[in-house]
Amino acid sequence: MKKLALFAFAAALMLVGCKNNNQTAEAQPAEEEAVVYLTKDISPEGLVAIYKALGVEAEGRVAVKMSTGEGSNPNYLKPELIKLLVEKVNGTIVECNTAYSSGPGNEQDDRNNSANHWKVIERHGFTPLFKVDIMDEEGEMRIPVQDTTHLKYDIVGSHMANYDFMIALNHFKGHPMGGYGGALKNLSIGCGSANGKAYIHSSGKMEVLDMAKLWTPEYIGDQDGFLESMAAAAQAVTDYFRAKKGIIYISVMNNMSIDCDCVDHPAPVKLEDYGILASTDPVALDQACIDIINNQQVTATNDPTDLLSRIDKQHGIHTIEWAEKIGLGTRKYTLVSIDK
Repeated sequence: MKKLALFAFAAALMLVGCKNNNQTAEAQPAEEEAVVYLTKDISPEGLVAIYKALGVEAEGRVAVKMSTGEGSNPNYLKPELIKLLVEKVNGTIVECNTAYSSGPGNEQDDRNNSANHWKVIERHGFTPLFKVDIMDEEGEMRIPVQDTTHLKYDIVGSHMANYDFMIALNHFKGHPMGGYGGALKNLSIGCGSANGKAYIHSSGKMEVLDMAKLWTPEYIGDQDGFLESMAAAAQAVTDYFRAKKGIIYISVMNNMSIDCDCVDHPAPVKLEDYGILASTDPVALDQACIDIINNQQVTATNDPTDLLSRIDKQHGIHTIEWAEKIGLGTRKYTLVSIDK
């Protein structure tokens, strides 16, 4: 199995002070390590505890950015798991429409227009419990990017302007195109309008979604360009909220299929649930999750082989490498358990 991170954890990840000193040759050196907090308690109470451990108070109008799941996908973060945290911060679940359909015969699972998307959100149990906002339901807006290698700007849902603080609540898992889905994907593809998703997927070649062209080699032919565009867009969203009241990142490592929550019928889950991680640095958070998967042992009930192969095939680690290079965060971190 090809290792995706050069640094191996100490034998016990639960020990305070586990460190990752991995850094690419072209990445800019960071002055300090980030702190990533960990709890093995995947519960409503555990989610609130990890939020409190960050020591950052969600203020003002709080957006909780997460995926409410493709129509027939069972692996998304469930309403009962997130309920206490969303109530504590008086948050609104925010989503955006997709840039694809689920295909003929699966129209009931589509999220590529608001009317169908609302039906899926309701079917998955979110609307009875939370305020929910499809941020691009009434249009989109452009926000600045620091890294203009591929993108001139980031195209996000116009309702993003209605929020002061974001909790990026990520379900860590695989992804068919990005290799993995975590904080950086949630910030970039997740906050992009349908046009914004096309813009990122095409590495800046398509600014207005054209389904007939989007998934052709002409537009989807530069894998590293796509990954670098995700990092640039993630930085844009982070900058946007840092200029307001702030942003934090939480990743739940459960139900980890090699497929994303955006896949209607994902591959079976072969990994055991691990825990919840949180940080004020999305780069460190994604790196920590990758390292945890990379250091899993193959057993009868726990096999990281397929997920690691998916990440390796799609060069998924490059999103993290590029995000560090452009200054979004650091891959060096200290892992701190909050469990007693």
